[in-house]
Amino acid sequence: MPSASDHDNAASANVVVLPGDGSPTTLVRAAEIAERCRLPLADSDTADADILLAVTAERIELRFPQRGGPKPLCVDFVEGPQGYARRVNRFGLLYTAIGFSSGRPTVLDATAGLGRDAFRLAYHGCHVTAIERSAILFALLEDGVARAMREPDIAEQLDGRLRVWPGDARAYLRSLPPADAPDVVYLDPMFPPKKKSALVKIEMRVLRHLVGDDPDAADLFEVARATARRRVVVKRHRHAPPLAPDPTHAHADKTTRYDVYMVGVRGSASGG
Repeated sequence: MPSASDHDNAASANVVVLPGDGSPTTLVRAAEIAERCRLPLADSDTADADILLAVTAERIELRFPQRGGPKPLCVDFVEGPQGYARRVNRFGLLYTAIGFSSGRPTVLDATAGLGRDAFRLAYHGCHVTAIERSAILFALLEDGVARAMREPDIAEQLDGRLRVWPGDARAYLRSLPPADAPDVVYLDPMFPPKKKSALVKIEMRVLRHLVGDDPDAADLFEVARATARRRVVVKRHRHAPPLAPDPTHAHADKTTRYDVYMVGVRGSASGG
């Protein structure tokens, strides 16, 4: 498997990998993740770091050792808020923007992050490739998907439709032969918050601190538009300007907008 890029190396200089227990299996896994993420390996939770990438027998999580810091953050599609979201399935606008009305398209999520939208789409019938270039976020995502797949009902529902891949989505898209191009390329780039906007939730501040913003999002969009068979979908804050001019149409609720750029049918039998 190719390694994730160096996108988060500078931003994550204050992150260390922490073996969460002393078991040989955990120590080996922590060392492997530290090497993959190009991060130092701590020998105790008193390490001098703002954020700990903790590896335990149960999961991988981000810990924040400062007094009053956020709770640990992990990818969990089984329990907690994401497990609840999976069960209630209140994401109609996402499905509308992707093109569920004409079937279940193949989707490439080019900015997977913690994988929530990719997981929802795969869970409800799409074949999804989720790409994340931050080695830290990819470690969390890969671990979360692996744990979810240990649940028989989730594994059965997904039926092999979700694949996660580390690296730069632009290179991945450019490498695809035309026959393997996805129906939809989905983008959810991270941008600097407006100075006058309300504080974003803690989780987003943590992610921005880890991986920074996406100044090359416009370039990624152009590669996506040149590759997608049917449409490019860009997730934005409701009041944010479009990533590219003149979306074909948009779907918005109180906080989120999905800008849809139709690129024409290029021989795919699904999507719409």
